[in-house]
Amino acid sequence: MFNSDKPSLDQLPSTARLVKSTILAMVSAVVILVTVVLPAEYGIDPTGAGRVLGLTEMGEIKNELAKEAEEDRKMDRQSSNQSNLLDGFLGLFVSQAYASEGGGWKDEKVFTLKPRETAEFKMVMAKGAAAQFSMIVEGGRVNFDFHGHGSGKSATYEKGRGSRGSKGEFRAEFDGEHGWFWRNRDKVDVTVKIQVKGDYIDVKSNF
Repeated sequence: MFNSDKPSLDQLPSTARLVKSTILAMVSAVVILVTVVLPAEYGIDPTGAGRVLGLTEMGEIKNELAKEAEEDRKMDRQSSNQSNLLDGFLGLFVSQAYASEGGGWKDEKVFTLKPRETAEFKMVMAKGAAAQFSMIVEGGRVNFDFHGHGSGKSATYEKGRGSRGSKGEFRAEFDGEHGWFWRNRDKVDVTVKIQVKGDYIDVKSNF
């Protein structure tokens, strides 16, 4: 048996010190909640620290994916009675129309997405720069989010659900990266062709 001396009353923390420690712990928890948890999980960034740390975009992507999943379920229920033959014909017609209109593209990328796979393509642009694009989807449909981020800002230019293609022109609202995030929600492989031209500095992709 070992004998140990019991602490005296003077050695025990005072009530004031316990209260102070509790308050400090609560404040620390609130700070972590506001600067880390809310931006990373929900895209809510009241202080702006989450955007600087790159956490807010993570939360925004999580929210977007959750919305996509819910919208996909609704879309699948609504389209369950549609003819797959008609969908295929319309998709082929749109793809051919886009292909015939495009010309003189500065950059072109073609990639295949397996079911549930994702991909990104971004243009590095200065504020006010303009670019044109054509997106052709073959073999199925994709969900996409055409957005920009940089300089502590973000913007959404276009969103698509069950898309077979899109084309147009846009102007960068700020210095940063502007482009697409795709997800294949179909049950088959999908091929995507993205064509761009304009006043961008560089292009980036993860495929």
